[in-house]
Amino acid sequence: MKTMQYLRNVATLKLDVDRCTGCGMCTIVCPHAVFELSGGKARILDIDDCMECGACALNCRFKAISVKSGVGCAAGILNGLLNGTEPSCDCSKGSKSCC
Repeated sequence: MKTMQYLRNVATLKLDVDRCTGCGMCTIVCPHAVFELSGGKARILDIDDCMECGACALNCRFKAISVKSGVGCAAGILNGLLNGTEPSCDCSKGSKSCC
């Protein structure tokens, strides 16, 4: 079953395959099944499925995963709807679209 996707091409999720040991913890803790094991290493199936919860990075003992966790793009989408602007995940300094 396909999960809800957020804004395309904005997720901060990164996977360092050189550090990955293939333990599979990311596949267990990810609520949106963003990861799978392939050839003894984790791989990202669809980065746009990532809600940036941070569970993968927090549970990776080998520091192979990084993500700017928080509320993901939900705040940007809601702010866009409430303000009548385009949804945005721009959390740069001075941006009003991020929480």
